[in-house]
Amino acid sequence: MGVTIRDIAKATGLSLGTISRALKNQSGLTETTRARVFAVARELGYDLSKLKVGRVRRIAFLLHRQHNTLSSSPFFSPVLHGAEAACRREGIALSFVAIGPAEPIMEQIRLHQPDAILCAGFFEPEILHAIRAAGKPLVLIDMHLQDYTSINPDNRLGGYLATRHLIQAGRKRIAMLSGPSAHYSIQERVHGFRKALFDAKILANPELEIAIPHHANEELSVKQAMLKLLAMTQPPDAVFCYNDTTALTAMQACLEAGLKIPHDIAIVGFDNISAAAKSNPPLTSIHVDKEALGAEGVAMLLRKAQDEAIDKTLAVQLIVRESSTDDL
Repeated sequence: MGVTIRDIAKATGLSLGTISRALKNQSGLTETTRARVFAVARELGYDLSKLKVGRVRRIAFLLHRQHNTLSSSPFFSPVLHGAEAACRREGIALSFVAIGPAEPIMEQIRLHQPDAILCAGFFEPEILHAIRAAGKPLVLIDMHLQDYTSINPDNRLGGYLATRHLIQAGRKRIAMLSGPSAHYSIQERVHGFRKALFDAKILANPELEIAIPHHANEELSVKQAMLKLLAMTQPPDAVFCYNDTTALTAMQACLEAGLKIPHDIAIVGFDNISAAAKSNPPLTSIHVDKEALGAEGVAMLLRKAQDEAIDKTLAVQLIVRESSTDDL
């Protein structure tokens, strides 16, 4: 016979009614009590799939404050729109919450009273564990963590396609401007970059890889990194940037340094934000269906069996424009 709510009541010293309310996510309990009940239930091996998930009426879309910036919004705004459109079709209210690691996250969540939660982009694992302890269905978008349900673009393939394109265009010294390595999507793009070099028998040069930290003046950091690359004895003849905002800034730095794009240096970005097609020259990029990421995140929250973690990968596509080739 499996673990029952009586066993959880005995282990916690709480009443059967309290255990039942906690597991059903009903009101009238503190988040601490609810989290404790779920922690003990998991510890004892209680079958959480037996819980009947009520109809989802409210979803909270959580975004880390470090993504709630001008440089990140061209990516996350369409993701939010995709989630919003999916919620509208299902008659679900969606609330947007930007949170930082030092903020009382559970208070924010309690304020919005969601039935389910979407976390978009990078979050510290301890924050995700605290959110999951609330016992509500949770899906990660553009983030991956063991035993969590998530949806991501095919970041590794995107990095590979971008780099292979530059190799096929005859480029020999390909640099990469990446971001913080704690981010799953960035790690994957770097893997794809290195794999393409390896497959083409090009030796990876650590000096041609620069990681841009997340902080207030990201634009300045990108320009400085680009100038550092251009000052090398053998400067790169191509740059793959981990996102389009970085690529557009890098392109600006190259143009200001008097270089011709793509003649002197080819540039490829990632995400295919709307500004990519409008830049001068237009930017080659890896297209990510950002609205589909948001919509699929909602669909995954609404699926019935929430007990097993599922990873979904969304296809990406190389969009070639004038920043990387003269052949158009």
